[in-house]
Amino acid sequence: MNLFDVYPLYNITPIKALDCTITDENGVEYLDLYGGHGVISIGHTQPDYVAKLKNQLDNIGFYSNAIQNPLQVELAAKLGKLSGLEDYTLFLCSSGAEANENALKLASFHNNKSRVIAFDNSFHGRTSAAVAVTDNKKIVAPINAQQIVTFLPLNNIELVENELKKGDVSSIIIEGIQGVGGLDQGTTEFFQALEKICATYDAVLILDEVQSGYGRSGKFFAHQHHNIKADIICLAKGMGNGFPIGGILISPKFTASYGLLGTTFGGNHLACAAGIAVLDVIASQNLMDNVNDVYAYFLEAIKQVPEVIKVKGKGLMLGVEFDFDVSTLRKKMIMDKHIFTGNANNKNLLRILPPLTIKKEAIDTFIIALKETLAELK
Repeated sequence: MNLFDVYPLYNITPIKALDCTITDENGVEYLDLYGGHGVISIGHTQPDYVAKLKNQLDNIGFYSNAIQNPLQVELAAKLGKLSGLEDYTLFLCSSGAEANENALKLASFHNNKSRVIAFDNSFHGRTSAAVAVTDNKKIVAPINAQQIVTFLPLNNIELVENELKKGDVSSIIIEGIQGVGGLDQGTTEFFQALEKICATYDAVLILDEVQSGYGRSGKFFAHQHHNIKADIICLAKGMGNGFPIGGILISPKFTASYGLLGTTFGGNHLACAAGIAVLDVIASQNLMDNVNDVYAYFLEAIKQVPEVIKVKGKGLMLGVEFDFDVSTLRKKMIMDKHIFTGNANNKNLLRILPPLTIKKEAIDTFIIALKETLAELK
């Protein structure tokens, strides 16, 4: 049997990783400035994280949600404290797409409406409703297109309110900072207006923080830069540092009932151990302070590269924009300079999503390699 061929692959086979360094089968070391789509939050094979997972595996790795699991309670308490949202409740699942699916479903149960407002260049996942609210027709199958979704541009509150006035909008889903779309984001004025009009028109405000959450923006959630509270917040990626885990934080306005939501693997013992370890390391190592320090350093360092026309995003969720397609540049950085970065729907953008443990010296390495590669391409 062969693999279903849906991923274009680089001819690189990682076999080891530590913090921000990946080593391939030939012993070549790569600087990881992408973290596997922003998944690696506290560094590859972080010792406390590894120890907690190993210890948990020695005891119990999985059982269903039909029994008591104190690890879920501990995870929820620590997540509430670190995020500042202790009055919210937590539903655990296994991925970002699943988190968004449950958020959209819970919103629809809550107000008995079905239409969703999403935004141009959004990405929310590849499953049923999550892909329907993703602005990429190439990955939306006919079965997904049955969902009723209206796409609008960011930062035009009048267009949003015109749709809400029709009375059939269940929810608005928006990324704290757009990821795949290219690091665009709503203004503070726009986010604050969304919060207000959602309350006015009985629509649920869903913040997709799957990529922008967990300290990556310099605050625990990117929307906290705008001093708003969302009705539902969606989590995954950095939540488990590579172990599959997702979840939604649910505001007190929602009422739970048995069977309303459910999952087989969500909140299992190993996933919770991973999630607890991540939160403990973020807190004990003050990683959000590191994010802000390295972000400030990056903004100054990138000025050495005149070809860069703009830096987008916040914290360690960054897009470095040029006035040309960066596909060749990115490939040369990976293959010749051994530095991983990411791409986006914006073909002129390099995405930077390193572990939150990244040091300023790694930024220097990136800047030197970027300058050299740009010179070579000329």
